[in-house]
Amino acid sequence: MGRLASAYGQAVSAHRAARVHLDNARAALRAAPPPAPPPADPDLVARLARVGGALAAPAPGTPLTGTPLPVRLGEAITAGGGFPVLVPLGGGHHLSVDVDARDPRAAALLRAVVLRMLATAPPGGLRVAGLDAAALGATFGPLRPLVDAGVLDPPATTEAEVAALLDDAERHARAARQSDRDDQELLLVVAASAPPPREAARLAALTHAGPAAAVCVLVGGWPTGSSATPPPPLGTTTALRLTPDGYAHVGDPPGAPFSADGSGLAVPVLLDGDPPPAAVSALAGHLDAAARRHAAVGFAELLPPRRWAESGRAGLRTVVGRAGRDPAPVAFDDATPHWLVGGRTGAGKTVFLLDVLYGLAARYSPAELQLYLLDFKEGVSFTEFVPTERDPSWLPHARTVGIESDREYGVAVLRELRRELHRRATLLKRHGVTKLADLPADVPAPRVVAVVDEFQVLLAGNDAIARESVDLLEELARKGRSYGVHLVLASQAMTGIEALYGRAEAVFGQFALRVALPGGGGVLDRDNSAAATLAVGTAVLNTAAGAAGADTVVRFPDAHAETGALARLRHELWQARPQGARPPSVFRGYEGARVEDDATFVGLRPGGRRPLALVGRTVDVDGTSALFMLDTSPGRHLAVVGTAATAAEVLRAATLSLARQHRPGEARFLLAPLVAAADPAVDDTVAALVAAGHPVERLDAHALRDRVVELAAPAPGSNAAPGAAADPNAATGPSAATGPAGAAGSARTYLVVFGMDAAAAVLAAADPVTFRAAHEDLRALLRQGPGRGVHLLGWWRGLRRLADDIGGTQNRDDVACLVALNVTGAELGLHLGVHDLAYQPRADRALLVDRHDQRVRLIVPFTRDGHAPDGES
Repeated sequence: MGRLASAYGQAVSAHRAARVHLDNARAALRAAPPPAPPPADPDLVARLARVGGALAAPAPGTPLTGTPLPVRLGEAITAGGGFPVLVPLGGGHHLSVDVDARDPRAAALLRAVVLRMLATAPPGGLRVAGLDAAALGATFGPLRPLVDAGVLDPPATTEAEVAALLDDAERHARAARQSDRDDQELLLVVAASAPPPREAARLAALTHAGPAAAVCVLVGGWPTGSSATPPPPLGTTTALRLTPDGYAHVGDPPGAPFSADGSGLAVPVLLDGDPPPAAVSALAGHLDAAARRHAAVGFAELLPPRRWAESGRAGLRTVVGRAGRDPAPVAFDDATPHWLVGGRTGAGKTVFLLDVLYGLAARYSPAELQLYLLDFKEGVSFTEFVPTERDPSWLPHARTVGIESDREYGVAVLRELRRELHRRATLLKRHGVTKLADLPADVPAPRVVAVVDEFQVLLAGNDAIARESVDLLEELARKGRSYGVHLVLASQAMTGIEALYGRAEAVFGQFALRVALPGGGGVLDRDNSAAATLAVGTAVLNTAAGAAGADTVVRFPDAHAETGALARLRHELWQARPQGARPPSVFRGYEGARVEDDATFVGLRPGGRRPLALVGRTVDVDGTSALFMLDTSPGRHLAVVGTAATAAEVLRAATLSLARQHRPGEARFLLAPLVAAADPAVDDTVAALVAAGHPVERLDAHALRDRVVELAAPAPGSNAAPGAAADPNAATGPSAATGPAGAAGSARTYLVVFGMDAAAAVLAAADPVTFRAAHEDLRALLRQGPGRGVHLLGWWRGLRRLADDIGGTQNRDDVACLVALNVTGAELGLHLGVHDLAYQPRADRALLVDRHDQRVRLIVPFTRDGHAPDGES
């Protein structure tokens, strides 16, 4: 035991003595002057200088992915002179430095290498991504012009940003391997300092990915194998070690070593310093211009070589731009049946949607594709798809186009799409299949794409329209995949939509493809910041409902910048339209309606069984005529309510439409213009009636009272008592008032009152002989007149005055048809006895209510050219 203790003590003493000798040797080496460069052959050094100089200046535009590029690091110092030192980078080769960029020499070297590789690469052939957690991005500060030019990504400094950068690098590597292109873009990952162990392992893995991955790694602060915690090994990497004396030692490059024993270059190397700021700025300007030229995506790139050559049975596909150098395809199919598009004002939503629509229309014929287009914002997004006075062409795929649409029109379109779903469900059941793609080839079943721009307007508030819209969207989103009906919802914001509370996931969960434009990151997951730094003209395509890790950044062309190409394509498609194709149904929210342009009005002829009073155009998919049938049922009268002068225009349209259904002399028209605001419409109406040969009388309030009394009195064989007093200024047609229009049987009388409430005092006054007020005769006329061919068309400027004239709201059915103008929904609902009536009065809109068949419809009232909108002078 004693001998063992003695041996142990001697070993410890020997170890301590050896340690002292080692420390003394290291101190002597540090104090010694730098070793003299080894002797060298001057001729060899001169040849190395010439060859190195030539290799260090490659021609601009040299690809960096296929084979490695010799890149200068500095100058080797020998007794016979110096020569450039180059190492291979790119083509699967990488570089590591043993100290991080907090050492000025390492920082300058990394910046110089980045600049040289950028100057050599072809336009768009190199993308630089930096990470600098140790210096919070300061390493890349002198290269700021390159960041501004868009050729150098803003450096990652936080743990999350570093992880995201590595995610992007790994996606790039996978995509490069799959594309296998000779001109693949090289991703240069510059790590100013080694990341934490987990990220360091991912960075090291990139160096082992090989040339096909198109990734080059420059990393500073990579520890040597003698460190306490050995780092993951790097693959195909040249190691650089900085020495305390201001020089660098360059290890052997993989595949082309400097030494036979692995010791590296046998001479010290003086590293190149920082590139001059002027050189950085000049290169940034050159690369910015080149990048803009290279990045520009032409509209022609979106179009197929042949028009209408593809089938939509298995889905629809088109190209929206470029992802890197490759086309960026998108699809409406089982994987991405619906799209959600987000972006702030000016981000390019409309341009993106036009690119998609024109791309689809060029690939698929109208037999394969139908479009329903809705735009709720002020503007003319889809005007080019419909015929106009300047251009009669239209997109033959378009079925319905809404421009500055009303919410009610949007709901009408969604209802039509739901009806289409039901029709297709029946079709699939009839053929015993469950998907559109499984239908027989000879069964026509075009896919439907419905685009709703600024859809949040449709869902504004929490009223009946918003609630129904959410129900319809949810049903269309759930069932549309199987039936070939696809939705594209575009908006500036996805939050704060009250009608979606508690239902957003049920609706948007079906929208697998998310398109985020600048400011539109709300369509992505909260943790997905891929859209945070997008420039106008670019977008993030995400095929995983916004989840991080499925993002592709694409550039898309500005369709508006190529109006000539768009016009040529549109005319080409229009001229190829199928025989008998009809233009789309168009709703322009800013446009009024004229009765003279109405197809129903044009088709009216005498001899109809029941006269129709036309009052406007219904806000629906087909723009059908809004009309009221005047049959013999009690209460078949028309009341226009509201203070707006549009009421006189509505009565004019109704009167002229009725006149077209009678031959001269078969009907008489009694017009009472009691308010000055109606005079222009009355004068126009009288002139038109006289020109058509109809008897016309103009009545003042007292003459109106007399006519009401006479028309209400029972007179066998006649619709009106003879001898009625007429206005001395009355205009008459070729037949007297008591001519054929007063004969029994086929004659009809239309009492048209412009400002009925203006006669309230006269009608309420008691007759001095009978002590009977004319109001009682008016109410008798309302109940009994239709059976005798007498109808009242009146304008009341308030619902209370209407209720007083008809004897209270309990008699509301005595005037069955109501056109409400600037009347609030609450007031109208109270009069009608309806508690949930949603109506917001606005210019050039009205609500048509038919009490007899319980119909309530929003209409665009008929007006004349030059009529000022309500509220304008």
